[in-house]
Amino acid sequence: MNAYFASVEIKLNPALRGKPVAVAGSHADRNGIILAKSEEAKIQGVKTGEVIWQAKIKCPDLILVPPQYDQYLLHSKLAQEIYYQYTDQIEPFGLDECWLDVTNSKELFGNGLQIARSISQRVKNELGLTLSIGVSFNKVFAKLGSDLKKPDAITVVSENNYTVLVHKLPARNLLGVGPATERKLAKYNIQTIGDLAHTDPAFLQSKLGINGIKLWSWANGLDNGRVRVYGESVPVKTIGHGSTTREDLTTDSEVWCVFLALAEDVGKRLRSHKLRARGVQINVRSNDLTSRDYQAPLPYATYNYFYIARNGFLLFKERYDWRRPIRSLTIRAIDLENSSVPRQVNIFADFSKLARLEDLEDSIFLLHQRYGPDIAYPARLMGDIKIAKSISYDIKPPGIPIWNL
Repeated sequence: MNAYFASVEIKLNPALRGKPVAVAGSHADRNGIILAKSEEAKIQGVKTGEVIWQAKIKCPDLILVPPQYDQYLLHSKLAQEIYYQYTDQIEPFGLDECWLDVTNSKELFGNGLQIARSISQRVKNELGLTLSIGVSFNKVFAKLGSDLKKPDAITVVSENNYTVLVHKLPARNLLGVGPATERKLAKYNIQTIGDLAHTDPAFLQSKLGINGIKLWSWANGLDNGRVRVYGESVPVKTIGHGSTTREDLTTDSEVWCVFLALAEDVGKRLRSHKLRARGVQINVRSNDLTSRDYQAPLPYATYNYFYIARNGFLLFKERYDWRRPIRSLTIRAIDLENSSVPRQVNIFADFSKLARLEDLEDSIFLLHQRYGPDIAYPARLMGDIKIAKSISYDIKPPGIPIWNL
């Protein structure tokens, strides 16, 4: 769905139609980034992910509206109900995107292009939103095709034309090639998807590991990934929580409090998914908007938020050099396992301390269920910890997979 958040806002308020509109976070809490923009704002250079003041310099008449997450969830569900009338193989990729496998629907509704045209028209007529659709023989090229022409367009990437359409594109257009991978590939003069397709896969593996083989296969149209049946659960890969602080953080003490507050939600969600983390990852974004990721294994797998926060904070103290104040922090539980898996006691780490922390958290969790979250919490969090009071945990901007919780 094109410019999804902004398109929903324009549908709900037709007076915004034809104007440069952006959905943005809160100025007061400094969650002030552009989440989505209208086509008119895009033409003036406004980009998703940039801070509000940068967008306003490019587009002084930009109209900012706060996000209405309930409406985005509703329209996503309504669109998927339309898709479901053509196939039950529907796999969401964020709120605004889905893969559909219509192989078994051709006898009823025609070929892929005909089905794409029918779905596009129905979403336009029934929901007032437009789609960009990629029709292809695998998921990766379908995704790529949906990004080639916008808005309100259909692109067919077939086994006969994919080398002409796809191989001339920059490598970053391929799913799985982010900024870091693009820089690595550029060092070896791998600039396009075609370059990637014609590179020795053994060389790519030596530089990128198993992902090198995966990217080589995808560039050559060798993607056999299936589209999941609608409603089929997707394994949770990581559980994280981050926030832009209301003021820059300048001391270790302030960082510890924010990590503790963020990790509390991570622990609750680990518990709800019956998972434990075997590692922790942190993201530190300084006030010059430079981000750094650090990760390390945990001595013991756990869902205990204090233990996760503590190890994330120790990782921060070890790796961050405090050249600049900090604008935002994120902490993630990684390398997840089922909470029923037995844990091997390690003679080099004190398991009894973690066991006591888990018992304490179990008791606090029961209190929260009965009396609410304000009945008991760390004294460290009683003061002003420079974090927004109300943060959306599970809603991600368009294009981010919803299973990366």
